[in-house]
Amino acid sequence: MKIMIALVLSLVSFLRAQEVHKAVIDLRIGNLSNFENSILKGIPYVIEIYRNKLENLKVVVVAHGNSYKFFLKELKNTPYKEDKELLKKYKEIGERLKSLVKVYNVRFEICEAGMRARKIPVENLYPFVKPVPTALNSIIYWQEKGYKYMLFE
Repeated sequence: MKIMIALVLSLVSFLRAQEVHKAVIDLRIGNLSNFENSILKGIPYVIEIYRNKLENLKVVVVAHGNSYKFFLKELKNTPYKEDKELLKKYKEIGERLKSLVKVYNVRFEICEAGMRARKIPVENLYPFVKPVPTALNSIIYWQEKGYKYMLFE
């Protein structure tokens, strides 16, 4: 009987570990402090909560609006070249974003239409940021895949 109970508990734990929650974040934030709190600190915190419950959370961030500046390797020759606060931190931001990809499997996408409008070349993106034709198309795609919509602005 004890073996049977242990097997059932193991199976329940295994099934819970297989539970996957999914979120697509419509990212429009332009404020550095808000970006740090919601993306760089907030996403890992929430994913760890799920992991502690033996559950998984998959996150896709679709950047557009005022958030382009956080995903650029270089700020020169961009509309953000004179943002002093960002200039001090953009390399650190890049490292922290890269860590989100490696440690938490966060996927970053960015609206290519908005990049063209701002004259930001795709080559200036971090290699882990995937350009998509439009933010709307991408958000719809992920929602159709069962991802819950969240707006960060």
